[in-house]
Amino acid sequence: MNTELQRFHRGRQVHRSTWVTGQHLFGCSAIAIALLFSIASRAQSTTVSTPVTFTADQDHQNMMDQLGIKALRPGPSGDEKAPNHANYDESKANPFPTLPDPLTLNDGEKVTTAKMWWEKRRPEIVDMYEKYVYGRVPHDVPKVTWTVNAIDHEMIGFNPVIAKDLIGQVDNSSYPEISVKIHMTLVLPAAARGPVPVLMMFGRAGFPSPNEPSADDMDRVNKAWKTLLVQQDPSLKEVFEQHPAWDLVKPTPFQFPQRNEDGDSPNTWQLIAAGWGFVLFDPASVQADNGAGITRGIIGLVNKGQPRKPENWGALRAWAWGASRGLDYLETDPAVDAKHVGIEGVSRYGKAALVTMAFDQRFAMVLVGSSGKGGATPLRRNYGEAVESLTGGEYYWMAGNFMKYGASEATFGTKTPGDIPVDSNELIALCAPRLTFISYGIPEKGDAHWLDHEGSFMATVDASRVFELLGAKGLKVEGDYHTAKMPPVNQGILDGQLAWRQHDGGHTDAPNMKWFIQWADKFIGHTPPQ
Repeated sequence: MNTELQRFHRGRQVHRSTWVTGQHLFGCSAIAIALLFSIASRAQSTTVSTPVTFTADQDHQNMMDQLGIKALRPGPSGDEKAPNHANYDESKANPFPTLPDPLTLNDGEKVTTAKMWWEKRRPEIVDMYEKYVYGRVPHDVPKVTWTVNAIDHEMIGFNPVIAKDLIGQVDNSSYPEISVKIHMTLVLPAAARGPVPVLMMFGRAGFPSPNEPSADDMDRVNKAWKTLLVQQDPSLKEVFEQHPAWDLVKPTPFQFPQRNEDGDSPNTWQLIAAGWGFVLFDPASVQADNGAGITRGIIGLVNKGQPRKPENWGALRAWAWGASRGLDYLETDPAVDAKHVGIEGVSRYGKAALVTMAFDQRFAMVLVGSSGKGGATPLRRNYGEAVESLTGGEYYWMAGNFMKYGASEATFGTKTPGDIPVDSNELIALCAPRLTFISYGIPEKGDAHWLDHEGSFMATVDASRVFELLGAKGLKVEGDYHTAKMPPVNQGILDGQLAWRQHDGGHTDAPNMKWFIQWADKFIGHTPPQ
């Protein structure tokens, strides 16, 4: 018998002997092994890291450390009387006077056809925005499952509507420590004979005009309340007997709505009256509007509670991602004309609306209200809000890499807004040829110089070239963005797919809503109900 075979037989004898002598211990061993596995499983489950808790300052410093930034230039003050007030002198507004050309490839080749735009230039611009400005949406963002929380039959103005309150639960099985529930409310005209266009609006979600119980039902509610209170405190019976006509719960008294600054009815009333639906979309349910929350929300969930890396997305991109998930739901609702869904926002939400439109080509239209830096205003312009305002203050709106352009001392030297490889003319161009309406008010009513209305007009003028290349109509003005003159207040340029209008109200897009609806209806072929 060879050596290997002898070893095999000896092994069988040893194993047999061990089995015979250890049979009586098997039950105990099995229990011990099971306990060991249980302890190991519990130990493994407790190794899930808890989310990092930073203040905004700590998170800001963490990103500076990652980038090798030792100091940032301070942003200007919005107080025109402060020593470091923002510049409002147009002669000093263009230290970097040339905007990046949306129709020139990175290798210098000119874009002359729509094919070149779609296949070469547009992907280049998107990639630069993702890397240097707004950040990249990770490939492994979990799916969202939408459920209808409640349905209410309401009145908006004098029109009956159906309102659905919706929750989008983000799958957090990969990191249960963080839960994200996206909140939006869809409101549609009840009398619509078919699918209707819808405008998604960034802001607080919830039923806009809750339907109250009838008078009879209100009586039942009050009787039940009184009975319950008397059970808790019998002395209240005497109080209720002395005041038999007094009710604990009363109908909400009718109030006329607050009119828009131009005297028109509220935006939601106008939309419903025009045969549109609308969505109230809560961006805070996707991602908090502060630096301390960057390790929570959807960004924190994907990062498993850890701080961002320099190319990770910021809040603007996260809000845009959330709006896209809302559109996913709208595409499943047969009462919605999913080919004609728009996005709207004012101020920081104006920035988010423009970012949403630029990155998700399913949105058919956008109303960008008073967006400023990070929105329609050129980043290179030295007028009002500055890049340094964002790198030092609302840094969390942007990718970490964006902070480099406010650096005065760093391992890589220094960078300025002139080093940013893209600018807002190209962000607007990413919306082409879809319907894009840039809206502002006037400083005298509160739409501050800080927002740089002139700069936004310049960017819109230059983006027109891309709209026209793609067969749409841009702003018809004399000259290029260096020389074109802004039209007078309340005189919009609304005859093309790219539109501009400065109203005579404040920091709102409400006075432009009726113009937006008429303009959009014309291009999408929608007829308001008679």
